[in-house]
Amino acid sequence: MSLTGTPFFLTSILLLIVAFVLPFALWGRIAGPPLLRSLARLLMLLFAQVTAITVVFVMVNNANNLYDTWGDLLGTGNHIEEARNLGPDGMGGRQIKNEPKQLQQFRPADDPKVGPGVQMTDLKGRISGVQGEVYVWLPPQYHDPAYRNRKFPVVELLPGYPGSAKTWLGSLRVADQVRPLMQSGQVKPFILVSPRTDVFPGADTGCVNIPGKVNADSWLTVDVRKMIVDNFRAGDTADSWALAGYSAGAHCAAKLALSHPDRYRAAVAMSGYNDPALERDSLAGKDPKLRIESNPLHILKSANAAGRPPRTALYVSGAAGDGYQAGLGLRQFARFPTTVNVQQISSGAGGHTMKVWEHQVPQIFRWLGTQLRG
Repeated sequence: MSLTGTPFFLTSILLLIVAFVLPFALWGRIAGPPLLRSLARLLMLLFAQVTAITVVFVMVNNANNLYDTWGDLLGTGNHIEEARNLGPDGMGGRQIKNEPKQLQQFRPADDPKVGPGVQMTDLKGRISGVQGEVYVWLPPQYHDPAYRNRKFPVVELLPGYPGSAKTWLGSLRVADQVRPLMQSGQVKPFILVSPRTDVFPGADTGCVNIPGKVNADSWLTVDVRKMIVDNFRAGDTADSWALAGYSAGAHCAAKLALSHPDRYRAAVAMSGYNDPALERDSLAGKDPKLRIESNPLHILKSANAAGRPPRTALYVSGAAGDGYQAGLGLRQFARFPTTVNVQQISSGAGGHTMKVWEHQVPQIFRWLGTQLRG
């Protein structure tokens, strides 16, 4: 039975009802020695507690799309075929222009919560050695004959940790929110791409490449990106690509955009952080060298010192103590052509929650429309 969805939720509710009825029905009817009766009653109480906790977990998980599968929850999912040393550029000596097209078969998304028009595919990354599902939503204009010769800009959506590839489309309702804005012309039409980011068992990758463990950076910035260009009318230059993330995904969005200005022109980071060690399960945060090298602030300072400030636009939002200071730090060291737009969220807006990020969706896509071109 799937971890998400109605069947498991209804089953957990049924078990909770049974767990609460049992003590009332059997408490005084249990026969046998006192020790046996006490043990049976203790087990009934434990059963009631476990089922209550399960119902709460299922409700929270369904609302926030934290864990998509049992493998994600238990840390047994295997999404890595190999993790070769791919070098500084994450390409392993290969060039995208020389790689054959990776044409994919797409099917309707398997969860109605992501909304209509969302399709998905199972991608095996040829460069990264990572495999996982990728969700794609096409703007209303994509199938309009007036746009048949147009290539569309793309926004790659990254969830927090733990987080499912469905979170932006489900919990944040990004497609439902931007569809009418695109139809009315208030927001530029974008292709939305939401790939799996939970690819290493029981840990947050920090969106880095670690030889022998995982090539999460190359999965997102090379394999997923190429697949979209190969299968859709998507722009293939940096001016057509952006990243958007919240929490751990915000860290990744800023880090990847600053690291690869040749692949992305802009990034949105909501309630994120610069130091990867602030996520206790981050692989990058636990490695002293990677902790420094994958810090967006360090990336920006290093690029400035080398005389090559990245042509990258960042939109950073957060409350005091929850992303705002991280944005101010980046803005302090931004040198042309780097730009950093920092927006402070009220501390009373709702905290580090989906509702806070959901409310920002229209604004961030209006901003992205000023940064990207098709």
